[in-house]
Formats: sequence, structure tokens, C-alpha cells
Amino acid sequence: MSLNPARVAREFPARYRLEATVCQGCGAVVFPARLVCPTCRGRHFTPKPLQPEGTVSTFTVIHVPPAEFKLDAPYVLAIVHLADGVRITCQLADVDPATVKTGMPVRLEFRRVQQDGAAGVIAYGHKAVPV
Repeated sequence: MSLNPARVAREFPARYRLEATVCQGCGAVVFPARLVCPTCRGRHFTPKPLQPEGTVSTFTVIHVPPAEFKLDAPYVLAIVHLADGVRITCQLADVDPATVKTGMPVRLEFRRVQQDGAAGVIAYGHKAVPV
């Protein structure tokens, strides 16, 4: 799989700063940012930094990963419910997959996610680690 540099750049606020937007019309927190509010169809937003603390809502252990992640297997992919009410899908790092539980407190850390050898693009993002 090849990384698309334009897509990586477009996702900078969400990926690099863990930033959502707040709809000025209804106050909904939208992550990742969209052009139209999914709640009220409004189009005016203000940026909102998200708190990196949350809990594991659900998870799965990946034993047969895509080629880019074969050295990481087995690894945990989870949906983390952040304190701001936003849910984010991310990898759990620094944890034995057998010890992961629903409701487990985690904190998001900024780390390297993958590297495209052909294009040389390194993608960074957030991974969850146990608190």
C-alpha cells in the first residue's frame, strides 16, 4: 500500500495535533473535521484541541496483518473513547494483547505509524498506551 502525500497533508490537524472542530451552529464536536456538520448541516466551525486521555471501548487483536505491519503482529487495534466524547480508532502500543480489557484507561501518544519505502513518506499519528 502506498501512502498518498496529499492525503497525509490534508489530515495534519487531526493526525498531528489531535484536533477536532466544534460546530458554531449546534456545538457538536466533529472529528475528523468535515465541511458539513453531521448533526445540523452547519458549515461554520472552530478548532478544538482534544484531551489525549480516554478508555478502550472495544478492540481486536490482529494476528495476520497487512504487509506494512507484519513486524508488529500480533497487535491490538482499538476504538478509544476520549474524554471529549470523540471516538478514535488507533493501535494500542506497549501492551501485551492478552492484558487488554474494555474500559482500560489509555493515553494517546504521538508516534510513527508507518513508512512507505517506495515514496519515502513517513506517516505519524497517535497510538494509545496504557495509563
